Amino acid sequence: MNFLCVIAYKGTNYCGFQVQKNGLSVCEVFQDALEAVLGERPDVKGCSRTDAGVHAAGFCLNFHSDTRIPPEKLPLALNSRLPEDVRVLSARVVDEAFHARYSAHAKTYRYHILNSQIDSAFGRDYYYRAPGPLDVAAMDAAAKEFVGTHDFMALCSAGSEIAARGDTVRTITDCGVRREGEYVIVTVTADGYLYNMVRILAGTLLEAGQGRRDAQSIAPLLAGRARTAAGPTLPAKGLFLWRVDYPEG
Repeated sequence: MNFLCVIAYKGTNYCGFQVQKNGLSVCEVFQDALEAVLGERPDVKGCSRTDAGVHAAGFCLNFHSDTRIPPEKLPLALNSRLPEDVRVLSARVVDEAFHARYSAHAKTYRYHILNSQIDSAFGRDYYYRAPGPLDVAAMDAAAKEFVGTHDFMALCSAGSEIAARGDTVRTITDCGVRREGEYVIVTVTADGYLYNMVRILAGTLLEAGQGRRDAQSIAPLLAGRARTAAGPTLPAKGLFLWRVDYPEG
């Protein structure tokens, strides 16, 4: 059977989701738990790689197994074998052809900015702090200019294999900024992302909030395709993979 699991994890101690030779990954510890519970180590397909330090509130993955453990029992069984910074939220059986990455039609990320002179006593691994005043309305206006199908080369860090192939067109269906108390939340939903795209997008919107650019600068930025024209790449610790959307059924 093909199992779909939704997991949440704190990415601080991991080199990302994908198994790598240079560090411990979320996928590796998840496979360790599968092996302990199922007696086998199935191949796991994740919805995204996620970079080192990036967190997830609703990461999706799938694997095939002949286990007789009911799907509703899997989360508790796996959580008993997982480190406490990785949690299985749900599990269910899906169609054999389902693939967590290729079946997804949209993924939503959130970037958390603490707009305060003082760091929070809690959760310093979950935000980037911007101490000065931020114009959230200006940030939101700039965010709306990213919506649509565009070449997002300007929002891609160097070293991307996909960018090297020229595959830099993506569709953003929603992008916005709102304030929740001292936190400024950047939310973006797209059919796919380039290397560090959301962190660069958040850095570009931060500049708008600081009065260093306006919404009218976004269109020429995208048209110019130059990474140097966009904002800084904000730290990974403020980024969350929030949700993955699949076609109904």
